[in-house]
This record gives sequence, structure tokens and C-alpha cells, in this order.
Amino acid sequence: SGGDHYILNCGKFWINNGPDADVLIVYAKTDPEAHQKGISAFIVEKDTPGLSMAQKQDKLSMRGSNICEHIFEDCKIPEENILGPLNKGVYVMMRGLDLVRLEKYSPLIMQAVIDFAVPYLHIRESFGQKIEHFQRYKPITLMQAKMADMYTRLGACQPYLYNVARACDKGHFSSMDCAGVILYCAENATQVALDGIQCLAGTSEVHRFIIGRAFNAMYK
Repeated sequence: SGGDHYILNCGKFWINNGPDADVLIVYAKTDPEAHQKGISAFIVEKDTPGLSMAQKQDKLSMRGSNICEHIFEDCKIPEENILGPLNKGVYVMMRGLDLVRLEKYSPLIMQAVIDFAVPYLHIRESFGQKIEHFQRYKPITLMQAKMADMYTRLGACQPYLYNVARACDKGHFSSMDCAGVILYCAENATQVALDGIQCLAGTSEVHRFIIGRAFNAMYK
């Protein structure tokens, strides 16, 4: 601290949207003796002297947002750029993290897998018969069971996500519920992606199809 400003010296890794953002929110120690209670949130513009971007990372999944490393070398940040109360940055971060957890698009990924896999099973033929009829065990086939499982998982996740999001819209934030949503939806979306791979077999290896990309997005 320099009275009316703070000096940042650090490196920040895995910054979502880092290569593209004009403004950053940076969390830094302002009271080293207070552990997690001594962290403050700062608003930092990308053209601030001393701020530079290191290598941009090429991710396996979630490729819709770029990530990179930022280097802070004697970055002078005005005191007025503190976001929220001093030494209360953890609360700022967690409030935003709760909403980010709800933004994860697991149900959308499940829907995309189903939208691609189900029509494929209806039209794809092998050994003279439709794939959907393979390995018939009364009263349903193996592929029909997978379609039912995928549909049921999606149907269970959507209302859970929507109910928690509706509560957040009304100001009733619950970190436990938000964490529960991402846990439950991500686990089910991973299984739906795996089932989609089973439905498409070798076709799922082709990157231009959604199934392989969905698996990469969820299984990480």
C-alpha cells in the first residue's frame, strides 16, 4: 500500500477471457496476517503500466473462452479501484462464483448430445438393421435404454438448475445449492456424453461432431 494506491507484483495463471478482456478483476493480498480474510478485489484496466500478458494457453475443452497468464510488475492501482470493502475480496469472489456455477451449460451440452445422438440412432444402419434395434433384450433394446437414460438425466437436471437460478434472481443466494447444481449437472452431463459416445461408436471420434466435443467439455 502506498497511501492512496496499491502496488501489485504477482503472476496470475488460468485467467478466463484474459486475452480478450479490457478490464480485469484481480484478487490480491492486502493484509498478509489475515489469511483469506486479508484479500481485496481490484479493478485493473488492461493498459495499466506494468501489466502484461504471457502465453495464451490452448485448452482441451471449454474452448469458447480463452485463457492466459498475466504478469503484474509494480502495477500501481488507485485505492478507488478496490471493488467492495477492503480485505473483503473473498466475499466479492464467492458472490460471483455462485452465479458462474449456474452459468455452466451442462444441461445445454446434454441437450446437444441428445439432439444429435437420437436421430442418428434412428437412421444409421449396420449389418442390415437400425442401430437402435441392436442387442435386443425385452422389453427394450440396449440403445433404447441409453436414450431413455439420457433423456431422464436431462429432465432431472433442468428443473434443479432453473429452481436455484430463480431463487438467485429473487436474491436468495445459497452457495450450497449453487455448488450442488454444478456437481449434479456436471456428473450427469458427463454420463450423457459417455452414452452418446456409445451410441455413435467410432463416429464420435470425429471432432466436427458434437459428441466428442461434449465429452471433452465435461470430462475434465
